[in-house]
Amino acid sequence: NMALRELASLEKYLGLKKPNKYSTQGDKKVPVLQNNNAPPLVGLVTIACHLVKEAKRPELLGDGAEGRAVVQQWLEYRVTKLDSHIEDTKSILKDLNLYMQDKVYLAGNQLTLADVLMYYGIHSIILDLAVQEKEQYVNVARWFDHIQHHPGVRHHLPPVVVLRNRLYTSRHH
Repeated sequence: NMALRELASLEKYLGLKKPNKYSTQGDKKVPVLQNNNAPPLVGLVTIACHLVKEAKRPELLGDGAEGRAVVQQWLEYRVTKLDSHIEDTKSILKDLNLYMQDKVYLAGNQLTLADVLMYYGIHSIILDLAVQEKEQYVNVARWFDHIQHHPGVRHHLPPVVVLRNRLYTSRHH
């Protein structure tokens, strides 16, 4: 199950020592985390946000009210648009490419949970792109490359060669 692999990778990235035990529910295999005496946590985003809090890494949920809202927006986008493929992948890539035109990260000036979960979610799409297509979505490629080289994020996923040549200037790094 993809979501369970992502959560395991996220736990490692966050440095959480004791891996949680997850179950899944329904045909869509939605992840569920038993939460001591509290009601269980259901869904990738809910559990991921919980793990971030558990790891005491609040900065990953965004900086300030605006940053937090943007992170939540992208997490929502990840589970509604990306995971259900209601829209075709091309429109998702177009959205993202336009949005990333003048940005290094999805929210604010640092890596957040939005980047990590969007990276996990979009990995298989990027993996399937032809070189020409990657060049069409150069801002997505640049962002993707940046996130996959971020220490500790990649874990269960193979690296993808997204840029044959550095199509962008290095002022972002």
